[in-house]
Amino acid sequence: MAKPKTTELPRWNLNDLYAGPKSKTLKADFDSAGAESKKFRSTYEGKLKGLDGQGLGRAIARYEKISERIGKVMSYGHLLHATNMSDPVIGAFFQTLQERVTDISTDTLFFTLELNRLSDAVLKRQLKHPKAARYAPWVRDCRMFRDHQLSDEAEKLFHEKSLTSHSAWIRLFGETMADIRFAVKGKRSREMTLADTLNLLSDKRPAMRKQAAKALNEGLEKNIRTFALITNTLAKDKEMEDQWRRYPEPQSYRNLANQVEDEVVVALVGAVRKNYSNLSHRYYKLKAKWFGVRQLNTWDRNAPLPEDSDRRFSWDQAKSTVLAAYGGFDPEMAVIAKQFFDKRWIDAPPAPGKDSGAFSHSTVPSVHPYVMMNFHGKARDVMTLAHELGHGVHQVLANDQGPLMCDTPLTLAETASVFGEMLTFREMLNTETNAKRRRILLAGKVEDMMNTVIRQIAFHQFEEHVHRERPKCELSADRLGDIWMQVQRDSLGPAFRYDDQYRNFWAYIPHFLHAPFYVYAYAFGDCLVNSLYDVFQSGHPGFQKKYFDMLKAGGTLRHTELLAPFGLDASDPAFWNRGLGVISGFIDELETAL
Repeated sequence: MAKPKTTELPRWNLNDLYAGPKSKTLKADFDSAGAESKKFRSTYEGKLKGLDGQGLGRAIARYEKISERIGKVMSYGHLLHATNMSDPVIGAFFQTLQERVTDISTDTLFFTLELNRLSDAVLKRQLKHPKAARYAPWVRDCRMFRDHQLSDEAEKLFHEKSLTSHSAWIRLFGETMADIRFAVKGKRSREMTLADTLNLLSDKRPAMRKQAAKALNEGLEKNIRTFALITNTLAKDKEMEDQWRRYPEPQSYRNLANQVEDEVVVALVGAVRKNYSNLSHRYYKLKAKWFGVRQLNTWDRNAPLPEDSDRRFSWDQAKSTVLAAYGGFDPEMAVIAKQFFDKRWIDAPPAPGKDSGAFSHSTVPSVHPYVMMNFHGKARDVMTLAHELGHGVHQVLANDQGPLMCDTPLTLAETASVFGEMLTFREMLNTETNAKRRRILLAGKVEDMMNTVIRQIAFHQFEEHVHRERPKCELSADRLGDIWMQVQRDSLGPAFRYDDQYRNFWAYIPHFLHAPFYVYAYAFGDCLVNSLYDVFQSGHPGFQKKYFDMLKAGGTLRHTELLAPFGLDASDPAFWNRGLGVISGFIDELETAL
């Protein structure tokens, strides 16, 4: 089947946010948020302790309204920039938005700081009133950070300086990566974007995969000093802030923000690492046999199986596959997902200057989420669509919690997305009658799990090494490459031939910079969903309703409360082994079919 034409793929319509950068509505929202933030500060600064419960509830509601207006403006800027990262005019527009929002939010910064200084006794009295009690989960989450809170002056300095420190370096990384063109050689040389180059690493043709890997490495190597400088600067920036805030470990902030205990993360990482040999080492050894070699090249990690016909999916086929899978689970899920197609909430075509990844941006509850991806027509792209729509469905269902409580921690945010992938995979597997095609689908799912669980924990190990060594000295690009190669050998195993052409691949991973220690959330979500899906398959009574209730809760409940109705407990080491056992079972099935 021919590759889908770019013109067939949908572009999103951002008019539900604003009609354009010069929109009068955007200006009005900005002006309103600015004026309201100053009134808010004048009304409440220094006075929270003396409020009754009704007064505190009203104050939080006003803070929420300001936050939503700011969130709407910044969502528009982010989405516009994500598809036009090489456009200097849009880059300047996005930077101006960030600067003005920082100015506005500086006026409201006092609120959470002062809220955290309230005594437990005062807050307990205030939260008895229904208006304040509604926001109790948000207050709880704010106060998780009070032991790491600085003086108001220091907090203001960190807040304002973020524009010229963390945010500026992130922008430099994004725009530099968007501008690079990777020279892929073959019968004809092509200058390709990162997204298109990465896509070739799963091409059917070995020579094309090799050329793509070579081009990727060379393109990164030409800019490696810049990427090493960005990585070192942001790691040092994080170290300094962690010291000021008295976080004991580099990942402590992320665990706290994810509302997950340190010991749970340790148990997850430990369980995955102990299973490297049983999962990734075993699977890639099997894959090498399929390819008739003793060792695979690193650029063959995502290669289609030799008998794979390199089937391509049209956009309509991808859409119908995902909606059928969602509808088979529960019709309401398909109804929500269908809106993304019907109302142009998706941007799918690869394009120069576009972000190379994929995401679902929740924007604000008064609007709706938007999904961005780069669709090339492969089975993996169908899974990406299912993944991001899972996020989108979750975000739509959680919107009733309001702007302050609709967002979930990263660990739980990956639940609905990975569950959507699993539903879609099962739909594709159950409707496939050809034994060879079923094996290809099963192997594809295992590889996705390798990328979601094994690869992400290896990324986590890379970050641990970098943030442990950075306080001692600046890490050279060579040292960063050494760390990368070591964690890759540990996680992928002896079935690969590791050469220097692979050593710069750490440089294109955005999560290391955007959100340090984010990556374990993918493994958390995959293992959680494997356990959750196991419960679903066993015929757990009322599963669908409980699942929707979990998504509707947004950020109001912790993982222990959300999983309890399903009889699951993430603090139990057996929980993680149960999830990893699903992957092991798939590999067993592939070995049997060999």
